[in-house]
Order: sequence, then C-alpha cells, then structure tokens
Amino acid sequence: MRILTTLVLILWSACATAQEWEDTQVFNDAATGPFLRIISSTDTALFAPLITSFVDENPNTRVAYFVTSTADVDRRLRDTPDAFDIVVSSAMDLQLKLVNDGFARQLPGIEHPDWATWRQSLFAFTAEPAAIVINRAAFAGAPIPATRQELIEALRDRPTAFRDKVGTYDVRQSGLGYLFATQDSRASDTYWRLMEVMGRLGVRLYCCSGDMIDDLTTGKIAVAYNVLGSYAAARPEVNDSLAVILPSDFPITMMRTAFVTAATAEASAAESFIAHLLATQAFGQGENLLLPPLTSEDAAEDRATIPLEPALMTFLDALKRRRFLAAWEDTMIQN
Repeated sequence: MRILTTLVLILWSACATAQEWEDTQVFNDAATGPFLRIISSTDTALFAPLITSFVDENPNTRVAYFVTSTADVDRRLRDTPDAFDIVVSSAMDLQLKLVNDGFARQLPGIEHPDWATWRQSLFAFTAEPAAIVINRAAFAGAPIPATRQELIEALRDRPTAFRDKVGTYDVRQSGLGYLFATQDSRASDTYWRLMEVMGRLGVRLYCCSGDMIDDLTTGKIAVAYNVLGSYAAARPEVNDSLAVILPSDFPITMMRTAFVTAATAEASAAESFIAHLLATQAFGQGENLLLPPLTSEDAAEDRATIPLEPALMTFLDALKRRRFLAAWEDTMIQN
C-alpha cells in the first residue's frame, strides 16, 4: 500500500508539473504524513507565512501550493475536483457559486462569524479594499485624485500625459476584476464614465494586480485602477514612488475566502488548515502576516465590504455576463 501511495503521488506531481502555473511550491517536503494540495489566486510570497506557521505546528504534514488566476482556480477545480484539498481565491462570487454547486465540504466544527461564512463551508479571512494606485512622478505638481470623479478629471485634463499609461483588469479573463467591475457598476454610473475615459486613452489590460504594480514601478503606466490595496502595500516602493488611494466616493472591499473541497482525501488535515488560517489570519493574531486581517483598526473607516450572499452570483448568470462584457468592451476597446 505504501508503494502504491508513493506511485500515485509521483504520477500526480508529474501531471501537476506539466500544467502551467504562475507559481508552485512545496512546504515541508520531507514530511511523510498528510499531503495537502492548495490551489490559490494569492501570491506565494503573501500566503507563505500562513503555510509555514501551519507546518511548524504540524511537522508531519506537507503542503503543495499552486498559484493561478481567479478564473483559472474556478475552471481547474470544476475540471478536476479531486485534484485539490483547499481552494483560496479573492473572487468571492466564483467561490460562492462553487460552494452552491457542491464543490465544498461543510465544516460544522469551525466557529466563525455568520457574516464571514457561507453554508458553513466558505470562510472569509481577509478584508481588502480595491484601490487606485498611481506613480507619484506622473502627478508631480498636480493634485492626487481622491475619488473616481477626480480621477476622471485628471485624465481628461492631461490626455497626452496619460495616453497608454492607464491600467486595469481585463474583466473577460480575471474573476476578481469582473467582481470589482460589476460591484462598481452597481454602485454608480461614474464607473462607466471612467471606463470610457480610460478606453479613449488606450487603456492597458491586465490579468492581475501584481503585473499592474510591476508596470507602475517602472513607469510603463502611471495609474492602475481597482488594484488590490494589500498587494500594493506589500511593495517596498509604495512609500517612495507609488501612492495607494482608497477612493472615498464609493469604497469597495472584498473578502478573500477559502474552503475544503468535497472530494478531498485529507479531510481532517484540510479542516485543521482552515482552522489555523482563521485563527492566525482572520483576526490578526498571527505574526509576520502580509495580508490584512478580516477585522482591524481600519474597519473603523466603514468601507463598504462586499457581503457573502446569493446576490453575488447575479452577474454570473450567462445572459447578464454576456451583456455586461459587451457593454464593457464597447466602452473600453475603442480601436
């Protein structure tokens, strides 16, 4: 049996390696006990402290961590539901639908606030605002916008300076980008006016926050819209060359979520990981955490947090999604 188990792991590892991932890493590889496979949209550098602290407390457990986009997390789990034990993503709507579609295991032993839990299966562990991040040099001598309307005015006033210098998510490819865009559009028509201005300036479209921040630091773009504030704050350049703006007109904050897959073969170890994740991260009780906790002193700002509720899935309806993307393309892609 031990030989068979080893063979299965070798074959699985070879298959996983053959796929394209943004990053992969194995923690505590010498361990001979439970083997947890986590698929996630969170950069390894930001999530690693949580895994490291877990294996420190569970030295017989090893963890394989696979990073891909939010949309790809959803697709891969639906294609191979038994290939992963834990799913972590910032796309709250896609996560909620995976749970509703039966891909998650209920964990009645986990205690967590009702507002941060869905069907005792999906658990929120961060609260992260959507931010406007700018390269300070591009705004030298000019006021830094505090709202979306002020950003519109700044872009309109200096179109030459910002042509091909504005970036945001390609919502056709990014699950988180689509979530932020649909939430923005529900909050105010200002979103569509801003998208039209960006489109006229030749907006650059990205898969993820990290790539946008990379281009901000090099000056390839001057403005990144709807970037995860946590990703920007983690960069050392943020104090010198970048400025993170939390727009005051209609703030949007998402909660990063995790669940144990229904098909996991490591149910006990996976539940232990979720319990550890919530204990160390959700309320800021761990050391050296790089992701913001679910609750913190910043919560006093009363930023609008996207709730875990069925309404999240409204724009996942096939017809509504087609209509939204058609309107978005008409506005943003102005060739």
